[in-house]
Amino acid sequence: MKIKNIFILVAVFFSVHCTAAQTITVNKVEGEKEQLAFNILQLVLAKSSPDLIIKQIDQNYNETRLTEEIQANNIDVMWAGASSERDEKLLAIRIPIFKGLMGHRLFIIRSGDQAKFSQIKNLSQLRALKAGQATFWGDTQVIKQANLPIVTTIKYNNLFPMLEGGRYDYFPRGVLEPWEEVAQHTQLNLAVEKDLMLIYPFALYFYVSRDNQPLYNQIYQWFMSAIDDGSFDSLFFNHPLIKDTLAKANLGQRTILRIDNPYMHPDTPYENKKFWLDINQL
Repeated sequence: MKIKNIFILVAVFFSVHCTAAQTITVNKVEGEKEQLAFNILQLVLAKSSPDLIIKQIDQNYNETRLTEEIQANNIDVMWAGASSERDEKLLAIRIPIFKGLMGHRLFIIRSGDQAKFSQIKNLSQLRALKAGQATFWGDTQVIKQANLPIVTTIKYNNLFPMLEGGRYDYFPRGVLEPWEEVAQHTQLNLAVEKDLMLIYPFALYFYVSRDNQPLYNQIYQWFMSAIDDGSFDSLFFNHPLIKDTLAKANLGQRTILRIDNPYMHPDTPYENKKFWLDINQL
């Protein structure tokens, strides 16, 4: 009888163990940039628990909806640009998942305008031209506070025909974005500008619910482990999106124009050089 009871206890233990694998719910992944963020989360969480399951929802929510779903504990993790509004609602894991690369901005311009941009060497000269941005993007305020003239529209998709039509002169995009966007609008006379790069502090973070401190700790701890053992850099720099982008972007040869970002959180980890891209080392 005692032996039988022992077998029952062992069976119950393994049954509970097998059904207790941690499941983390995230947004549906769409596009190369989101796939990279997802791959980084996979790397980090696999270090914390090999049995952990990451489940994508059935549709791709926008950032406002994602924030609401995380607050309601229906989704566990999202990745998004640093935002003071989001920081008040969620817990930001302050390790830049793209090494701050989204604060390195290249321009989409009209195909015939390259010579005009090649003559620009400083911010004063850039201020003679107009940038285009979506009204409610966080970096729209960053560009405005630098006194760069700006034209806005509520709808992202409007920005491409507005640029071709001469409503503004350049569309600042994160380094990972412009080639794919130009390729998606081949009917328009657009190109990626070749000589300039606008840089300001900016980070994409993983966010979790303020009620989920254990998950925050889990991701932070194992993200730091991935940085320290080199597996994060290995994944990041060998990812096809990063390799292809760095090969095309020619970052080290561009004229760099820097502006401040006063909207970054006071706890932004600028001092940790391992977190940020150093274009001088590319």
